[in-house]
Amino acid sequence: MRRMSFALTERQLLAGTKTVTRRLGWRWLRAGDELLAVRKCMGLRKGEKQEPLARIRVTSVRQERLDAITPDDVEREGFAELGVTGFVAMFCGATKCRPEDEITRIEFERLALAGEQP
Repeated sequence: MRRMSFALTERQLLAGTKTVTRRLGWRWLRAGDELLAVRKCMGLRKGEKQEPLARIRVTSVRQERLDAITPDDVEREGFAELGVTGFVAMFCGATKCRPEDEITRIEFERLALAGEQP
């Protein structure tokens, strides 16, 4: 099963407030795909292992400009307190992209937390 890192949004994913994520790349992803959400995928130190957080199922995938994000989607990302401008600035800072860049918007449902049965 493919893995997706939620290093910056682990709290929101586990709380169930995150149902949308934005990524650079991931253009091959399709609705219906199931993924293993993990704490961190890259930058693991020697001996560290990926820590599963939850299983998720993709319900919608589309390409859009980052700065096209709506206030509703900022909330669904788990960052209602940032607002649109704050979210775009945070995303750009974390990914080194620009507000006008096209990103992949991924909507998903959480199937089960790690260790739970679906």
